[in-house]
This record gives sequence, structure tokens and C-alpha cells, in this order.
Amino acid sequence: MTAILEQDRREELLNYLEKVANDNQASDLFIVPYAPVYKKEGRELVSLGEMRTDEDTYALVEMIYKLSDRENHFQEFLHNGDDDFSFSVKGADRDRVPARFRVNTYRQRGSLAAVMRVVPYGIPDWQAMRIPPQVMELAGLTSDMVLITGPAGSGKSTTQACIINQISRNRSSHIITLEDPIEYLHRNDRDAKSIVSQREVGIDTEDYLAALRACLRQAPDVILLGEMRDQETIRTAMTAAETGHLLIATLHTKGAVNTVDRIVDSFPSGQQEQVRAQLCMVLHTVVSQQLLPSVNGGMVPAFEIMHVNSSPSISNLIREKKNNQVNNAIATGGKDGMISMDQSILALYRAGEITRDTALQYCDNREQMSRLLGT
Repeated sequence: MTAILEQDRREELLNYLEKVANDNQASDLFIVPYAPVYKKEGRELVSLGEMRTDEDTYALVEMIYKLSDRENHFQEFLHNGDDDFSFSVKGADRDRVPARFRVNTYRQRGSLAAVMRVVPYGIPDWQAMRIPPQVMELAGLTSDMVLITGPAGSGKSTTQACIINQISRNRSSHIITLEDPIEYLHRNDRDAKSIVSQREVGIDTEDYLAALRACLRQAPDVILLGEMRDQETIRTAMTAAETGHLLIATLHTKGAVNTVDRIVDSFPSGQQEQVRAQLCMVLHTVVSQQLLPSVNGGMVPAFEIMHVNSSPSISNLIREKKNNQVNNAIATGGKDGMISMDQSILALYRAGEITRDTALQYCDNREQMSRLLGT
């Protein structure tokens, strides 16, 4: 009887995963007690069935661990209350789900819950993802630091993956990715000119800092750092970029100027001037992105691009803490491949892809945007 119930739960979970993976509009699956299982389409939640009891969600979360071959981590999760990992599902005779899932399991009000982000197999086409060409040109760099920033769910991992894939297909390099968890799989196939080593925090290495320090002894040409979370990781990352590696990392910040301030502010006040000067030397580009609801019900990306080294004035303005002037330099730096977030949003509005209200909601300077949009 237990085996039959377990098989039923397995099929139930697989059906949920297939409904999300086969829906081009869906991005996430939510399993929460005393509510239906939901999928997220754009910014809307869509129910996939009847209410789930506490016992139902416990069984489904436990089945996630079995499907992902992480049964030995389930008790640890019950003790800690949070866990992050990724996995894919394959049936006995065919691929049941043409996607990977990035999973966060957690406790809420004493019960178990999970959010599962859909990560497509293969690397997306950067043009289909509407990543600007000047972002993809960063794949031609051989040193310095590139930061991809934005709020959670803004597409940072996708942009990183597209840049890494472009490098892998076009030049000989040893690329090491440090991720928590691994999302996109980079295959070392015949079409690749590079070797890609992908390391997952918690499975392949203890933490980002330990992995980054070890990485410097593994003859890397390109280092992808999933997230710069603390002072020591940031310091080591800047040193890696300073010593001739291309380092691509993410931060959960909005806007290029805020990104610089976040890095500097993570250090004690007595070190901040030195850190700011070092950052100006190694930081090549900050790409800040966000996803906006489009008029057709989907999502459309907006990008801010700041090139530090291609514009000496920006480097000097960052060093002198003249943030307002940095924003102006970005807005007037189109000839250098730069664009401000508000310019990107305004272009989407003028193309009829977003509404006026959306432009005003997501812009940086609401008063100025209101004047540009007119009445």
C-alpha cells in the first residue's frame, strides 16, 4: 500500500512539473499547504488543482528530494528549515520533463513548502531573450570584472549563461563557474572550444569563498561567481580580476551606482577609499536589469549598461563619489555603448510594449519620466 501511495505522489509531482515545464509563460511552481499548487505566469498565479493539506505538501516536498536523489538531505532540511538545490527529472523510457528546476524548500508556520523555478535545458538564444548586443560583446573580454545586477527573478542567471556560452563557443579558455545551485548546464561537447568546470556550493565545495580561493589554483581564464555575498568574497573576486582573470559575478542591487555603493559599503569605513580606488581599476562593466510586465501579458527586459573603463570620466566620478554625475554620464554615453535604465524603459514604452503606468512604476526618476511620457 505504501509503495502504491508513493508512486501516486511521484506521478502527481511529475504532472505538476510537466504542466510548468511545457508552458512557455510559466516561470515558477509553488507548493504551499492549505492552498492549491500554483504556477506563475508573468506576475499572475494560476491554480493547478484543488487545495493541498499539510500532509499532502509534506509528501510532495519529500518526493522532490527522492526525485532529485537527495533523500539523505531531507532530514537535514527538516532540521534547518531551508534548502537550495537544482535537479532534472527523467522517466524510465524518455525525458518526462524537458527542463531543470531550481528549488528552494522551506518551513512556514511549521509546515513544509517549496518554490521551483523552471530552468530550460540548453542555453537560451540571447537574441530571443532580448539581451542587448553590447552586453554580449562582453564575451570578448579576457580580464577585468563584469557585474550582472538586478532584483531576484530579473534574468541575471540567463544573461550570465548566454555570455559564458558565447565565450565557450568562440575561444579556448578554462571557464570555472561557482553557483548555488547550478542552473544552466554548459556541456563540453564538440562545438565548444573551451572547457567548462561547474561547481555547486554545498555539493562540490563548502562555500563561495573557499571555492573562489581554490579556483585561482585551477588555471582559470574565466570565473563565473554566482553571487558576491560578503566582504571577503568581494575582496578575493577583485584580486582575481586584478591578476588578469575575467570575473563575471552577480549582485542583488538595482542600478550601476547602487552596485558600486553596495560593494564599497560592505567594507569598514577605514578601507572604503582604498576599495573604491581598486574597484575603479578592475571594474569594466555593470549591467543592471529588470523584467517589466508587457502589454501582451508576458514580461519584457529593461537594461542599464555602464562601462567604467571605456569612459575615464566615470572612473573618476566613482572614485570621487559623484553619484548623480555618474548617472548623467551613463545617459549621455550612448556612443560608448551605455544606456540608462530610464532610457531603456522609455524605448519600451515608445515601442508600445509597456504601458505608461508600468514605465512610471519601474523607472528611476519618476518626475523626469513623467515629463518625457507627456500627458
